[in-house]
Amino acid sequence: MRKDKKTIWIDMDNSPHVPFFRPIIGELEARGYEVMLTARDCFQVCKLADLYKMDYRKVGVHYGKNKIMKGIGLLLRSAQLASYVLKRSPDLALSHGSRSQMILSSVLHIPTVMMTDYEYAKSIPFFRPDWLIIPEMIPDSSVCDRPGKILRYSGLKEDVYVPGFQPEQGVLDQLRLDPTKVIVIVRPPATEAHYFKEESLRLFEEAMSWLGTVEQVSVILLPRNSGQADFVTSKWPQLLQSGKVKIPDQVIPGLNLIWYSDLVISGGGTMNREAAALGVPVYSIFRGEIGSIDRHLSDTGRLTMIGSAEELRTKVELKKRKRSQAYQPPNRPALKQIVDILHVILNQV
Repeated sequence: MRKDKKTIWIDMDNSPHVPFFRPIIGELEARGYEVMLTARDCFQVCKLADLYKMDYRKVGVHYGKNKIMKGIGLLLRSAQLASYVLKRSPDLALSHGSRSQMILSSVLHIPTVMMTDYEYAKSIPFFRPDWLIIPEMIPDSSVCDRPGKILRYSGLKEDVYVPGFQPEQGVLDQLRLDPTKVIVIVRPPATEAHYFKEESLRLFEEAMSWLGTVEQVSVILLPRNSGQADFVTSKWPQLLQSGKVKIPDQVIPGLNLIWYSDLVISGGGTMNREAAALGVPVYSIFRGEIGSIDRHLSDTGRLTMIGSAEELRTKVELKKRKRSQAYQPPNRPALKQIVDILHVILNQV
């Protein structure tokens, strides 16, 4: 039976996908498309989706950094998604790197759009999306896909949702932080990711030990999972007990935390780029292969790369930043460009 509306299946398997797809879903629905949403129960994916009251189906979990378990988990989640997807019969599959969706869509012959903003993310052998949407800063030569099906948008992935950000005061009071101190957000590296390097973890530990000695600094630590929170709690118990380091006990939108901080030190990617998009000073301790986006941000002075413990102390400026009284949303075309691309694709399937 022919459906009145075309249906797009979006799968979110990592926390940054929630704020990223939220405005895209709104625009697609405004253009008359139906969206079915699935989410992996890991990191803060479901907590963020609940915070934003998104209508989704929870499917699968994360299986840790063991490569064998990762492979098993990938196939298992593809199988778990199958029954729900078969009932809905989507016209198009869309994700920002969901390998489970890639496998299942190939098996079920669902046309697939994959998005990515890091060219060194590993792809799955023998599985390729029908379309690949990437930021314009990533050159064709660095993405292993069929030419002709690569489509581009301007700016950063974070430019999709940062323009819609509205600051909400009170977050520092909520965390019982003194606003006269230098507020530093620290994000540990993704220790379970295939691109993780031990050097990033050493720099994270150096940063925590150094910041713990600076009197005028308060740290908001944002661990990726309970294991990282336990590690910090056991390694620097005095910093947590004294209140110098705070770990939020509930989900708080990352953009709001960044906006009310003075600087960010992060071993990840999305939080660095969110800070850059908001104009907040950001220092990267990521030591994997540096992608085109981060190189561009570094070359244009919007992000500072940290390569050693010495550089932490010499490059990071621990000072209050001048925050504008009223947030001025930037005018970025990324959201419209992406939805326009999807609209064209949906007319082809």
